[in-house]
Amino acid sequence: MVNSDGARMRREQRRGPVLRRHGQMQQGTTDQHLLDTRGTADWVHEDPFRVLRIQSEFVEGFGALAELPPAISVFGSARTRRDSPEYEAATAIGRGLVEAGFAVITGGGPGAMEAANKGAMEAGGVSVGLGIELPFEQGINPYVNLGVDFRYFFVRKTMFVKYASGFVVLPGGLGTLDELFEALTLVQTKKVTRFPIVLFGSAYWSGLVRWIEDTLVAEGKVGAHDLQLFHVTDDVEEAIALVTKEAGA
Repeated sequence: MVNSDGARMRREQRRGPVLRRHGQMQQGTTDQHLLDTRGTADWVHEDPFRVLRIQSEFVEGFGALAELPPAISVFGSARTRRDSPEYEAATAIGRGLVEAGFAVITGGGPGAMEAANKGAMEAGGVSVGLGIELPFEQGINPYVNLGVDFRYFFVRKTMFVKYASGFVVLPGGLGTLDELFEALTLVQTKKVTRFPIVLFGSAYWSGLVRWIEDTLVAEGKVGAHDLQLFHVTDDVEEAIALVTKEAGA
């Protein structure tokens, strides 16, 4: 558009891949904003800067875990007591996975995660903890010999799947369910292949499995063959055999 003086009126602004028009146009240039030290530090809380933080978390995670041997992720409740049968089973599973030639990856916290890491470390294996920043700080448990802390759940979840050949899922809460259904979805949609999922503790998981059968399958929301995406067992040795046989070492 041209005004009465013949000068072209500026109606759009391009900054790299971003196009701005009309009321979305900004004053100055990108370099000017970068070099201007007189402004506030509000930019460190804005989305473009968060992207760099996310990128750095992926880089740190990939760098720390890239040379892991074949690994299995073990999930379970942070509230599992040390004097409980579940803690004992998780310790045995961590130990058995190392003896089968696998590293053990957990969320790095207490409870069942600590138990699996304990079994892995005591067996002389690689014991990995992928922590997460939470309002109630838990920290990495003392049985981890390779730990990475994350800000973002989705970055952490990528690491659980990318560097593991399968999941063993012990009784747990919402976080455990989140990881379980994430894995089931990835296998169902063939985003990952050869990824065994073992649910340990039939009494705990029976209600969920029954709901999947009686509601999801019955109403056609998933296929009957999707029940083959996971195994349920109460036996430590069977759990280890199932997850390592399908994953391969």
